[in-house]
Amino acid sequence: MSKITAAITGVGAYVPEYKLTNKILETLVDTNDEWITSRTGIKERRILKDEGKGTSFLAIKAAQNLIDKNGIDPLDIELVIVATATPDMKAAATASFTATEIGATNAFSFDLEAACSSFLFGMSVASSYIESGKYKKILLIGADKNSSFINYKDRATCIIFGDGAGAVLFEPNHEGLGVQDELLRSDGNGREFLQATYGGSSYPITADTFDEGKHYIFQEGKTVFKNAVFNMADVTERIMERNNITNDDIAWLAAHQANKRIIEATAKRVSLDLSKVMMNIEKYGNTTSATLPLLLNDYESQLKKDDKIIFAAFGGGFTWGSIYLKWAYNS
Repeated sequence: MSKITAAITGVGAYVPEYKLTNKILETLVDTNDEWITSRTGIKERRILKDEGKGTSFLAIKAAQNLIDKNGIDPLDIELVIVATATPDMKAAATASFTATEIGATNAFSFDLEAACSSFLFGMSVASSYIESGKYKKILLIGADKNSSFINYKDRATCIIFGDGAGAVLFEPNHEGLGVQDELLRSDGNGREFLQATYGGSSYPITADTFDEGKHYIFQEGKTVFKNAVFNMADVTERIMERNNITNDDIAWLAAHQANKRIIEATAKRVSLDLSKVMMNIEKYGNTTSATLPLLLNDYESQLKKDDKIIFAAFGGGFTWGSIYLKWAYNS
């Protein structure tokens, strides 16, 4: 019996219709298109404006897109993981509602939260379940409604984040394709530099903290930027070294879309030509848990069986890591 590896066999995505462009942001905060583009690479981001619709709406849409594209019976799905930093509500898992709404009623489900590394860590979890031999169809969704905790008077954060969702299906593979290796890390000392403090159990929201806007996300930009550049590049380089992969071997680098300069710095560290770097940050901004699956969806038509892809991400917590995967199919 050949070794079971966990391969991605399908992708799907969804982004809201409304485009929050840099020109519109110029009317909301003291900023301009040139300033935003030169520092982040972002031109626009999608925003879910419908009242009462949260992350589950995005997740359901992305999952349905994958199911329709690949002709999957939802009843065959055995596990649904929603990687997210913005769950619909506390206690009730967004994944459970998502699974029920897409008809995956035979599946168990749970949320996974590691900020911008959520989807990457979810890839590790999903692949481990597949490799165990116990499960054959696992739906991993990365979805975030970041606009729900953004202060649109704070130019340090409102220019960066957008809403969106992407989904992938993991299935067993016996050709040695799929996830090959992973290197995942975290450091709790970093949480003071990127978080939404109020609203958690340590600091519940009160009328006063709400009025003061303390439930919005906060980040210390320079510290986050420095750590993201170093750590994403470091794990990318290390996972290449320990798998004897050269930059000529790599078909694609799929890096978390937080800032174009961070992505370019990661590629430069491993001497990888930018033509091999997946990039869509200009269209969506930072969609947190959704960046990696949105990349796969946008680039799916260019992916070929046996392509070597390096995934890398960095997020609040701090959390970061890299995964080496061999693509399993031709589009």
